[in-house]
Amino acid sequence: MSMINCINDCYTRTADGLARWLGPVTLLSMRLWVAWAFWQAGLVKIADPEGTRYLFESMYHVPLLPPDFAAGLGTWIELIVPWFVGLGLFGRPFALFLFVYNIIAFTSFPALWPHGFWHSLFNTTDFADHKVWGLMLMAVIAWGPGALSVDKLIGITWRRWRGASGALQLG
Repeated sequence: MSMINCINDCYTRTADGLARWLGPVTLLSMRLWVAWAFWQAGLVKIADPEGTRYLFESMYHVPLLPPDFAAGLGTWIELIVPWFVGLGLFGRPFALFLFVYNIIAFTSFPALWPHGFWHSLFNTTDFADHKVWGLMLMAVIAWGPGALSVDKLIGITWRRWRGASGALQLG
């Protein structure tokens, strides 16, 4: 029984150590990867506004929005929101926002799913980047931006400030 306890102890310590170190690094990597991808897309759009407008008029079929408005909105979303996700500032809400935006992006561009939407959704080749970004964003939505984020720094500062102000009021 002692050997089993030793193995269990060793496994638990290793798993806890990996979770403390690898978890935050993984969430940071996911946030930065997705932020970089969307920010680069925004840079491409703002570098050629006429080309962007043309794409939104002829190829991207964004529901409910006029093409000119959708082009401008999409450009600015891709230039601003990735910074929040990358820094982990309001990490969950902005990750959720970008997750929904990602869904709108790939459903609005039929060229991404040449084999039909449902078939493309469940294979590994069509709009693979969007699927990976969606999974990364789901991790941030589920577990938050992690220990290496501005949200965490704000939380630590807030708790210290609240603790200090509570001590001053009691003293």
